[in-house]
Amino acid sequence: MRVCLLASGSKGNSLYVEAGDTRILVDAGLSAVETGNRLAAIGVHGTDLHGIIVTHEHSDHVRGVGTVARKYRIPVMISAPTRKQVERLLGKTQVQEFDSGAPVMFRDIVIDPFPITHDAADPVGFVIESHEGKIGIATDLGIATRLVQEKLKQCRMLVLESNHDEQMLQAGPYPWHLKQRIRSRHGHLSNIESAQLLEELIHSGLEGLFLAHLSEVNNDPALALEATRQTISRTNICSPAVFVGNQYRVSGVCAV
Repeated sequence: MRVCLLASGSKGNSLYVEAGDTRILVDAGLSAVETGNRLAAIGVHGTDLHGIIVTHEHSDHVRGVGTVARKYRIPVMISAPTRKQVERLLGKTQVQEFDSGAPVMFRDIVIDPFPITHDAADPVGFVIESHEGKIGIATDLGIATRLVQEKLKQCRMLVLESNHDEQMLQAGPYPWHLKQRIRSRHGHLSNIESAQLLEELIHSGLEGLFLAHLSEVNNDPALALEATRQTISRTNICSPAVFVGNQYRVSGVCAV
């Protein structure tokens, strides 16, 4: 399995996942040209892709979904409520709908979409499973519900949101209503909340961890890393490779 954050942040999000003989993108928030460039940076060509799966309809996650899918002639897998929100972007794209909470087989992997709390029509996280193990993905969520915790257990790789430092957010330039939205159950996880979720999920088989959707204004990668490393050190169960997502360049690639 190989995973890489092609882009992560409020200006565009896209995650590359390779499991079994299947290569997909989770979200396509970059242009088709930029998506191709970032794939090339990790030795992947767009024609190698088999599909795109979509978490929710916010523009930083779907801005390029139609153009990328049409360019590489691959299907977009999306829930019906989310599809209604982005129909204009999809155009003549091949679409496969899924239901949140109902696992689906795609080629040689199982994709399990599960509901999360965010201010979108039908936001989901994903567990992607192949014969090599599971990859868990949960970004853009206001709280880590018990369902989220259960779904993400026993993954070999995790992609978790670590959006903001609480003190930076409180003291930062955002208007009060936006600060409240970010901190709400329909907003984003802080570094501390992300570390708390990790503490529930950490196990001896965890080999790779990605910190995603860091705010450029309200977070610092060093703070996100510190919160995560404290949890890893305190639990002393495993030593996963840790990668921090970036808006402007690809992360490292985790291969297990």
